[in-house]
Amino acid sequence: MKTLRVPEATVTRMSIYSRFLERLDRNGMTTISSNEIADGVGVSPAQVRKDLAYFGEFGTRGVGYNVQTLLKYTLKILGLNQAWPLAIVGSGNLGQALSTSRGFNARGFRVACVFDYDAKRVGKRIGQLLVQPIAQFPELTRKENIRIGVIAVRNSLAQEVANIMVQSGVQSILNFAPITLRVPADMEIRNVDLSITLELLTFNVGLKAAQSL
Repeated sequence: MKTLRVPEATVTRMSIYSRFLERLDRNGMTTISSNEIADGVGVSPAQVRKDLAYFGEFGTRGVGYNVQTLLKYTLKILGLNQAWPLAIVGSGNLGQALSTSRGFNARGFRVACVFDYDAKRVGKRIGQLLVQPIAQFPELTRKENIRIGVIAVRNSLAQEVANIMVQSGVQSILNFAPITLRVPADMEIRNVDLSITLELLTFNVGLKAAQSL
């Protein structure tokens, strides 16, 4: 695999390509062209070829790509050729929804542990999992070899949870609390703020309306 720095937008599209290829594979399609991939996911054929070129040569000129082979490589590129156990802190409505998400399992992510600060929630069952006290986080995450933690608690607890994750050896965080967390520079963190996403939508709708005047 090439060692060029890959834009995040390309990585995002690789995820989209892999989902598209999974559907094709389930439907029995064996070969596909860059034009067909582009039509299927809504980008240009040149963009498909450019994205794939970051990682090597996968197709044959005049023939196209083997669907199963390209799917295997996209999953490997995304690190999805192995299982990824997750630890979720927060068992409220959001934590419960994340813990029972079928989408996680479909992409190789397994929720291994759920934790909470609230003693009233500890010991309750979410699917097949028992909610554990936050004090058990270091022990259980090391036992499960968890490298990805998910923060689904209120703002006032989010930084404390992040600190616990860092101290416990978690390498990356998916944060749903709408605050900026202070973590070491080598910690991989992604913030999910639905309000920001909605505000981007309203901005673009407003912009289009203004341009049409």
